Amino acid sequence: MEAYDEELVKSLAPQNDELRRADQAHRELKAEVDALAAKPFLSPEEEVRRKELQKLKLAEKDKIMRILVGYRRSVGSSPSAN
Repeated sequence: MEAYDEELVKSLAPQNDELRRADQAHRELKAEVDALAAKPFLSPEEEVRRKELQKLKLAEKDKIMRILVGYRRSVGSSPSAN
């Protein structure tokens, strides 16, 4: 996620429960993936878990991006933006 998107998430999260939950879940999943990636060797079970976590993390990022796109559309189409 780009720095601009991260700042937008920080500014919108207090008013948007779905965005706040998705951002928190994404951060927690990232920490778990990073912890597994830091290991010098992963067991087959850990490798499967890492892949599952990466998929879940990507799904949360997709939720965040959908919310941001919706926000940008609503701001861009508002009468005050014209």
